[in-house]
Amino acid sequence: MENKLRVGIVGATGMVGQKFITLLHEHPWFEIVCLAASPRSAGKPYHEAVDGRWAQSIEIPERIKDMKVMDGADVENISQVVDFIFCAVDMDKAAIRQLEEAYAKADVPVVSNNSAHRWTEDVPMVIPEINNEHIAIIDVQRKRLGTDRGFIAVKPNCSIQSYVPVIQALMDYQPKEVNVCTYQAISGAGKTFDSWPDMVDNIIPYIGGEEEKSEKEPMKIWGKIEGDKIQSAVEPVISAQCIRVPAADGHLAAVSIKFEEKPEINKVIERINNYQGRAQELELPTAPKQFMKYMMEADRPQTRIDRDYENGMGVTVGRFREDNLYDYKFVCLSHNTLRGAAGGAVLIAELLTSEGYITRK
Repeated sequence: MENKLRVGIVGATGMVGQKFITLLHEHPWFEIVCLAASPRSAGKPYHEAVDGRWAQSIEIPERIKDMKVMDGADVENISQVVDFIFCAVDMDKAAIRQLEEAYAKADVPVVSNNSAHRWTEDVPMVIPEINNEHIAIIDVQRKRLGTDRGFIAVKPNCSIQSYVPVIQALMDYQPKEVNVCTYQAISGAGKTFDSWPDMVDNIIPYIGGEEEKSEKEPMKIWGKIEGDKIQSAVEPVISAQCIRVPAADGHLAAVSIKFEEKPEINKVIERINNYQGRAQELELPTAPKQFMKYMMEADRPQTRIDRDYENGMGVTVGRFREDNLYDYKFVCLSHNTLRGAAGGAVLIAELLTSEGYITRK
């Protein structure tokens, strides 16, 4: 793409903000022109702002190291230099809602990694392979905000990214009930083992707010646009438990599922392996070529060796078998900071660009 879109990262010093930098510094469509964070980082060169906190596997890109960090609350000046922003800030929800709406009203599209606007009725919460049609609600949102270009689109919670795609591939069989237990890596809390030694050789059976998100967010994703809002679906009913485990990256889910029409296992595997969404149709730069892969080995997928499937943007599935209470049970895995966080947001931005919602000023 000639004349790359100019992107800002608001919340650039945090774990997800750092991941955005690693994904975008050589992106074919987008160019980082602005890094923004809290007032304590503002005015510093980026490498100084993250000194001792850079947690990525690659070094800070040379072009980024000396870029001066701006104050993320400086909407007026940031809006003048960017075509759109990614937002991944660590603030209370009310403050995040206010900040993101301020950018949108300044005619800056916002692709958010935050949860603050996930339940705003005219804000699309998107997995591009599943509910790309929801971005049409942006036209309604722009009228409400009084903007020509600005809007907010959000990425769903990282904990649902492994099992919701599998259920989506089997929607023709009318799934009715889902019981899921997620085993979530410490990077989902913005931590490493160095910064969270209590997680070494430990499991914590509680992640605040995560179970509610895991049960309810899929309902919005499977919902329909009705008038000026997205109306959530009512089935399948999901019961979730979310557990923090001592893995660096990768959220694994153990799922039991009941259908109205129970499919044959060979059909299930075929549907999983062959599923394609809008991201694959458009051949978006970050999209996995094969969204989901079924693994025949009895002990797969495994978090450490399978989380990077399709550059961390794909989903691996295995152990589909009969269940005594439900129809089937299975295991699935996704990379929480790639598909589940920054990578998923980049893919949404690519979709919005391809569909004409993000453009150059």
